[in-house]
Amino acid sequence: MSAADRSSNPESSDTTHRDSATVPPAASGSRGWHASLTLGFAVRNGRTMLAERRHSGPLVVQKPLYPEDPAICHAVIVHPPGGIAGGDTLDIDITVGTKSHAVLTTPGATKWYKAPQQCGRQNVTLTLGAGAKLDWLPLENIVFEAADAEQKITVRMAEDATAIGWDATLLGRQAAGEQWTQGQWHATFDLVDAAGQLVWAEQAVLPASDGLREGPTGLAGFPVFATLWAVGPACTPALAETFAASLPHDDLLRAGITCLPGNVLVLRVLGREMEAVRHLLIDHWLRLRPIVHGVPGTPLRLWAT
Repeated sequence: MSAADRSSNPESSDTTHRDSATVPPAASGSRGWHASLTLGFAVRNGRTMLAERRHSGPLVVQKPLYPEDPAICHAVIVHPPGGIAGGDTLDIDITVGTKSHAVLTTPGATKWYKAPQQCGRQNVTLTLGAGAKLDWLPLENIVFEAADAEQKITVRMAEDATAIGWDATLLGRQAAGEQWTQGQWHATFDLVDAAGQLVWAEQAVLPASDGLREGPTGLAGFPVFATLWAVGPACTPALAETFAASLPHDDLLRAGITCLPGNVLVLRVLGREMEAVRHLLIDHWLRLRPIVHGVPGTPLRLWAT
């Protein structure tokens, strides 16, 4: 595997740009793949550049795009195998530098494959510099029957930074008629402020046999669950009240919103089908973006293809 072609990269002329690839040893036995991706965004002459790009193993990023404005850099993270198997570990480390604005998504769902005896892991670290803006918009997780899946997301915010992101999960391959009866989903989320203080932390350990999947205080029988989070001065209890009035609550889709201390808005969603949940997340991201980031809400072209 060679380094990505810099000739087509608008940042290639910047002497601070680093673009490299490393080939790890092939997966063998129970070890699985270890892939990593490090991206760094920085402002150069009013333009957000992909100033650093390093990867190891099957985890890459496509050419940066500017469908909105030179100040907003879009990038698509690609995991060519298409899924995480038992023993695999994916490490994603994103730094959005001072006053830069990055939009990151994926071309498809992250599939967590059957692995009854080995855990597959994905670790995501999102670090924002002073005045930086981030839209973290990956497509959903699909947890296969008998998958042992572990995901950790850490967000570190500097002074005056703003961020909007989401995470959505489907238990079982619904399109194939699969019921999730074996396995475990383990997810953690940490939000750290400019002073290094933990603002919001949560952990979910959900075995397939857990009664909370059907209980009214848990998932209430819904196979899809998602969280959208927004961080910034505009994220107030009053804003949460404004959005709460129009949220659905029926047998197909349920949602609730709250504001946590530290200007953190949290939208929770349960659904019967991923498509409806995805549409609700996109709609609220588009509505929040002008309020939180101060830029127009523009749908991603990737979602229309």
